[in-house]
Amino acid sequence: EEEEASLTFDSEENQDLPRSIRHPTAVFSHLFFRSSSLIVYMFCGWFSSSFVSSFVAVVVLCAFDFWTVKNVTGRLLVGLRWWNKVDSDGVTQWVFESRKMVSIVGASMTLSNLYGYVRCVQGKKSMKGMATQYLGQEALKQVFSQTVNTNETPSSTH
Repeated sequence: EEEEASLTFDSEENQDLPRSIRHPTAVFSHLFFRSSSLIVYMFCGWFSSSFVSSFVAVVVLCAFDFWTVKNVTGRLLVGLRWWNKVDSDGVTQWVFESRKMVSIVGASMTLSNLYGYVRCVQGKKSMKGMATQYLGQEALKQVFSQTVNTNETPSSTH
């Protein structure tokens, strides 16, 4: 049988120690790829007028950033690790490992992002007004589609 690999996280007593950068190379690579893709995107017009070369440069830097976060910095800095494995039956199974705190932080950030999106979409409208308008439109669509369907007569074939 295949043995599962597991992450070993710091024990609780090590959490109280003064914070220092434990993996400076990982932090540097994380910040380098993240910021370099943003800088290239913002200032690519100064160096090249070609959209294609700018696009390729940004995509390559974002790919490096993704690989670095998935394989190196995610694991070393915050304890994230994920992969997929294929069973003998051919079924793909995704395996995720993370520290409990990372999951809570991720969920709270996702909820705050959703809240901000909804607030931006609604503008100055109230949430109740938007829900009422949406439900009213859907009710009218249902009534209209039912009246159209009852007025249609089946065509007879000879």
